[in-house]
Amino acid sequence: MQPLPDERDLTIGFAHAAYQLEAEFATRGRAAKTFEVRSLDEFKTRAPEADVIVVSGLWRNELIAACPKLRFVQSISAGTDQFDKPAFASAGLRLASAQGGNERAVAEHAMALILGLTRQIHLCRDNQSAKFWRPMIGDRGKREDELGGKTLVIVGLGRIGLRLAALASAFGIRVVGVRRQPRKEPNVDVVVTPDHLHEVLAEADLVALTCPLTPETEGLIGKAALAAMKPGSFLINVARGKVVDEQALFGALTSGRVAGAGLDCFHDEPLPADSPFWALPNLIVTPHSAGETRAYETNVVDILLDNLGRLSRGETALRNQIV
Repeated sequence: MQPLPDERDLTIGFAHAAYQLEAEFATRGRAAKTFEVRSLDEFKTRAPEADVIVVSGLWRNELIAACPKLRFVQSISAGTDQFDKPAFASAGLRLASAQGGNERAVAEHAMALILGLTRQIHLCRDNQSAKFWRPMIGDRGKREDELGGKTLVIVGLGRIGLRLAALASAFGIRVVGVRRQPRKEPNVDVVVTPDHLHEVLAEADLVALTCPLTPETEGLIGKAALAAMKPGSFLINVARGKVVDEQALFGALTSGRVAGAGLDCFHDEPLPADSPFWALPNLIVTPHSAGETRAYETNVVDILLDNLGRLSRGETALRNQIV
């Protein structure tokens, strides 16, 4: 990789549909020139101006060839499956993720979905819209539930998974973690490797997906995994949509094999208006918003500035380095 220009000659492009990253960067008193775009067409037009690009969903890998000045891409998201890593390496481009920038938000969102499902908050909201005061329930199996003593399986014990484990432990939940390297972690009662996933699914009241999307995790929760889940359990996905076989999950939710789910991500986003998932009463849908937080721009720019400093000093190791 060629060195970055002096900061006074550096151009940074921020590309996101909503986040106010340029405004946050402007509060840091830096000399670099900046621009911000909100659409893919505008991004493709202006990207060749940039030495550094800060982007996530608007990224397209053909921009590597179209951006001769580009030296470094700072992902806005923790996930980086949209970036062609071998192509980055071949072009001498550096890439870093925003891992840790929203770990608190995603873990808290997962916990909110767990609480929402077990306390049936989504059904209360439906009843509120219908102006219906639900009577007390005689059938014990249909009532709200408590979390103390339940077992939560967390698939993926990275920063988000470990923070979720800490939150769950505060509710008296037994936590089982699934990761490739099974080492003891705080607030996790048992850690197993992925080859034992189906065994621990059978004892889980709650299953939370906090893993990255990789060839190993794509379709991980399919027919076999759903069949292995404890009847009446809940599934939470704050990872990536493709970790779950959606057709198999829809069948499990409609049959009652899985009692309910909280899904923040889907194969196709935005979720199409004609998707049958919208109509499921035992499903909470959130619009890939688990990572959204008022602190997000601050956190991402902190990571960006750390990495710009490392690159300007000629250091080879980046914070959250991918390439």
